[in-house]
Formats: sequence, C-alpha cells, structure tokens
Amino acid sequence: MMIHTCVALRPCRPPLISSSKSTLQRPPNCKFSVRNCIRDPNNSQKLVMEVKEKLEKEYYDLPIGENGRDDEDMILWYLKDRRFSVEEAIAKLTKAIKWRQEFGVADLSEDTVKSIAKTGKAYVHDFLDVNDRPVLIVVASKHLPDFDVFYYYYPKRLGEVLFVEAPFVFQPIWQLTKPLLKSYASMVKFCSTETVRKEYFTEETLPISFRD
Repeated sequence: MMIHTCVALRPCRPPLISSSKSTLQRPPNCKFSVRNCIRDPNNSQKLVMEVKEKLEKEYYDLPIGENGRDDEDMILWYLKDRRFSVEEAIAKLTKAIKWRQEFGVADLSEDTVKSIAKTGKAYVHDFLDVNDRPVLIVVASKHLPDFDVFYYYYPKRLGEVLFVEAPFVFQPIWQLTKPLLKSYASMVKFCSTETVRKEYFTEETLPISFRD
C-alpha cells in the first residue's frame, strides 16, 4: 500500500528559525539569489517574463493558455522548483507541457477519474491527514506509478510518500529509482501500518484499509 500526501492546505506549523547569529556572506559581484526572488516580487516577475519570452521564441509550437507556455503562474511554479534558474525551469517546463499534450491531461473528465477509481488501483481519501494534507492512496499491488511523473510534471505538489508494509523485494527497485528523484527522494518513507495509524490520522479519519 502506498500513500501520497499533497502539500498542506495551510501551514502545519510555524517555520523553524535558527538562533544562530551567523549569516552567509554573499560575494560582492553577486546580484541574484533565490532569497531575493522570494522576497522581491519584481525579481520573480522579471524572470517569469524572461522565461515566457524564451518559450515564445524557442518553443512557439507549444500550446498557450492555462498550463501552456504563456501561463505565468505555471512558469513561476517551475522557477521556484528550479530555484529560479531560467534554463532549468525552461527545460523542465517544456517537458511537462509536452507530456500534458501527449497524455491528454486537458481531456480528462470526471467520468474518466471515476472509471479509474473503480479499478481499485487508487483513490482520494475522504479526510485530510493530521497535517491538513489531502491524501491519495495507491494500492501498489495493482498499480505502481512512476515517480518521475511527480518529479517532472507536478513539482512540489507532494508533501510525503509513504510505502506501508512494503515487501522486502521492493528495496532493490527503490535503490535503482532513488537517484533519479534527487532531492525528492527525501519525501519517501517506509513505514508500518501502526505508524500510519499513530502519526498520520486520527481514529475518525483513518482510512478503512488501515483499520483493524
């Protein structure tokens, strides 16, 4: 059994603030930093427009509109994911847009999702976890999704991935997959059913498949 938790609908807890007085010194000739972009919306907007213009010139055949090459919200999302590296954001964004085209994401309907749910491969849990995160439960014995889908096409949408009572034979597979996920691998946790019960849900919100 596998559980995907998405990013929290509201902050789970205040950010931790280090009491250390030491600070990182920025080189005198350095005019850009991720922190500056986060604090200064003008910097972020400039980079968004730079990506947008490059996509228009170099990838003019990609679709426009919502989730297209000119979607500024989507561009900003990928810039944040790539720590405001324009070239890396463009590379990842173009790959995602092409995948959405090939997979036909825009054509998915409520009926399509319902038909998938009837297979029992995966379903969205009716309740949030204890950290106010939506929960997607995947029955790994019926369906093992590719992790690169989340890494490339839905960056920063997952809060945590739990492999519950994963069989021993899965470990070699994970060791091969792990390097491909880079920093996203830290979101994966192998745990027991008891851990799910105690740390992720209350008695009222616990998924049926994890009840006694």
